[in-house]
Amino acid sequence: MNLALQDITYIKGVGTKRADTLRKELGVSTALDLLHHYPYKYIDRSRFYKISDIDSEEAYVQIKGEIIEFHTIGAGKTARLSAMFSDGQGVVELVWFRNIQYLKLETHVPYLLFGKPSVFDHRYNFPHPELTPLAKLNPLSVQGLMPVYNTTDKMKSVRLDSKALYSIISSLHDPLKQGVPDTLGMDIVQRYHLLSLTDALLKIHFPKTTEDIQRARERLKFEELFYIQLSLLRQMKRREQNCGITMPKVGHFFNTFYRQFLPFTLTGAQKRVVKEIQADLKSGRQMNRLLQGDVGSGKTLVAMLCALLAADNGCQTCIMAPTEILANQHMQTVSSMLAGTGVNVALLTGSTTKKQREILHARLSSGDIHILIGTHALIEDNVQFANLGLCIIDEQHRFGVAQRAKLWAKNITPPHILVMTATPIPRTLAMTVYGDLSVSIIDELPPGRKPIHTVHYSLQRRQTVYQFIDQQISAGRQIYVVYPLIKENEKLDLKDLQTGFNELCEAFPRYRISMVHGQMKAADKDYQMQRFVSGETQILVATTVIEVGVNVPNASVMIIMNAERFGLSQLHQLRGRVGRGAEQSYCILLTRNDLTKDTRKRMDIMVATNDGFRIAEADLQLRGPGDLDGTQQSGLPFDLKIASLATDGIILETARKAATEVLQDDPLLESEWNKIYRQRLDMLRMTVANWSEIS
Repeated sequence: MNLALQDITYIKGVGTKRADTLRKELGVSTALDLLHHYPYKYIDRSRFYKISDIDSEEAYVQIKGEIIEFHTIGAGKTARLSAMFSDGQGVVELVWFRNIQYLKLETHVPYLLFGKPSVFDHRYNFPHPELTPLAKLNPLSVQGLMPVYNTTDKMKSVRLDSKALYSIISSLHDPLKQGVPDTLGMDIVQRYHLLSLTDALLKIHFPKTTEDIQRARERLKFEELFYIQLSLLRQMKRREQNCGITMPKVGHFFNTFYRQFLPFTLTGAQKRVVKEIQADLKSGRQMNRLLQGDVGSGKTLVAMLCALLAADNGCQTCIMAPTEILANQHMQTVSSMLAGTGVNVALLTGSTTKKQREILHARLSSGDIHILIGTHALIEDNVQFANLGLCIIDEQHRFGVAQRAKLWAKNITPPHILVMTATPIPRTLAMTVYGDLSVSIIDELPPGRKPIHTVHYSLQRRQTVYQFIDQQISAGRQIYVVYPLIKENEKLDLKDLQTGFNELCEAFPRYRISMVHGQMKAADKDYQMQRFVSGETQILVATTVIEVGVNVPNASVMIIMNAERFGLSQLHQLRGRVGRGAEQSYCILLTRNDLTKDTRKRMDIMVATNDGFRIAEADLQLRGPGDLDGTQQSGLPFDLKIASLATDGIILETARKAATEVLQDDPLLESEWNKIYRQRLDMLRMTVANWSEIS
C-alpha cells in the first residue's frame, strides 16, 4: 500500500466528514500526511493500579475491573451518567457529563479503566474516563507509552479527539511496517546515525521505550531542519552566481569623510564589518548581507560608509526605514555628518509635497542625488534612479517581501543588499530566518557609553519614581514614559496613555510634557516628537512608536509602565532609547505585584544584563520563535512540525553541516545522485510561497 497516495477518506475510522475536517484543520490529505501529525506527549500505560493505590490527582491510572451498577442522574442537558466500578477489592465512581447518549455500559463485563482521578466530596472519582472491554482491547493501546495528539474544537465536534486519532493511526501500523520511501539519502542516514523514515514514524507513534521516542524525534527534527538549511544554502549558491555591480574603488568621498569628518574613531567591530561589506562590493557578485547590531552600536555610521563606497564607484544608495520618524532621524544624522563632503542626500516620505517630489525625481534620475533616504515612498514606480547600486533596509522585518522586491527591480543589474536590524537575533534563528544571507555583527558599543542601570519596581512605588524624575529633570535631563495601551481597558486593568499623561501633568505642573502614539496624524506626531528632540518638553509620554529610531542623547530615563505586557526584545528596544549621551542613564520597569514565573524571569533578565544577544536567546527560550518581535516562524522556508529553534540548536548545526556537504560538489542539486533532495524540496515548496528569490 502506498501511504503517500492513500486518501485519508478511506482509512478505517475516517469517512467523508472526518476527512474534510482533517484536511481543513490539519492540512492532512493522505495516510502519510496523517503519520506526520506527531504526538506532543505520551502517557505511560505500562502499569496497572488497584483502586487502593490511588493517592494523587496528578497522574493517569489504569485499572482492570467491572461495573457493578450505573444510572442516569437528572434529565436533558444537565443529565449525567454515574457508574460504580470495582476491581474486586475497592469501588470508585465513574461519571460522565456529556455525550452520555453514546455510552453503552454493561455490568459484570471485564473492562480496562483509564483516566485521571479527581476528588469530589473527599473521595476519588473519574470524570469522563476511557472504558474499554478487555475483549476488544487494541494491544497497541497498552504497549506502555500512549501518544497524545493535538486536536481542535472542530475536530472534537466530529468526535476526533486524541484517542480517536490514535485509533485511526493504529490502523496504519501494519501498512507502515512494510516501509515508506525515505526522504534522506542513505549516506546521510548512516553518517549521522539516524533512523530510517519508516522506523522513525513507527517509533514516534508506537514507542516501546522513551529511547524510541528520543531517537524518532531526533531523526524527524533533523530532517525538518536539514531541508530548511538545504533550501537556504542552495539559494545562497544561486545568488553567488548572480552578477553584481563591481565596486572596487575607495575614492574621494570615502577618504574625505574618513580623514576629515569622522565624528569618532570606529570601534574594532565597525572596522571589521566595513571590511566584510567592502569585500562583497568588489567581488563582482551581488551582496546579500545582514547587519546585526545592538541599539546604539553604530550601524547607521557603517551604512553611511558603505553608501560612500557606492558613490565613489558611480552608484546611488537608498536607505529605506519603516517610519517617517526613523527616516527623518536618518536624514538628520547622515546629512549633518556628510555636510561639506560634496555628497548629496535627500529625503522622500509620505509627507514630501508634490512640488518637492518633482524636483527630487529629476535630481534622482540625473544622478545628482547620491543617497536617498525614505519610507515606503521609495518603492513607488515613478521613483527612478540613474544607477542604484546599494539598497539598505533598516529594521527590514517591518517591510513586506513584495515591497522590498520592488527596490531590487529599480536597476538592470540587481543592487547590492544590506539589511539591518537592531533586534539581536539568536544564532539558531539567524541560521534559519536569515540562513541564506551573509551575517555581520557589531558586538561593541562606541567608547564612552555607560551601561544603562535597570531596576524593577512595583507600580505601588510610583511616587518614589516621580521623585527620581524630578531630580533628573532638575539636573537638565529628559524622560520617556511608555505605556502599553492608548485607551483604558478595564478588563486588563492597565494604566492607559491618556490617564498617565493627565497624571504626569498633575504631578509635574512646572514641566512641559509631550504625548505621541500610533493613532495620531503623522504631522501631529512629528510636531510633538520634535518638541521633545529640541528640548522644549522635558517628558515624552508614548506608546511603542518610539521603540525604534528616536535619538535624543539628553534623555537619560526610560520608564516602562506595566512592563509585564512587553516581551523581552521589546523591553530591550525601548531601553535602547536612552544611554545615547555621556550621562548615566536609567531604565525603570514598573509592574503589578502578581507576576507569573515567566514574567518575573523576564524582569530579572532585564535587570541582570544589557547584552541584547543574551536577551534575544532568553526570549527565544521563554517564548519560542513564532512570537519573537520581527522574526515570525512564517519567515522560514517551510513550517516546523516537531523541531524547535529554541531548543534544537545542536541538531540545527548538524543539519546545516550535512546540507553544506550535499551542496559542496553539486551546488544546485542537478546531479542524479541528489535527485532525492531536489524532488523533496520541490514537493515542500508546493505548499509554501517561495519568496526566497527576493528576500
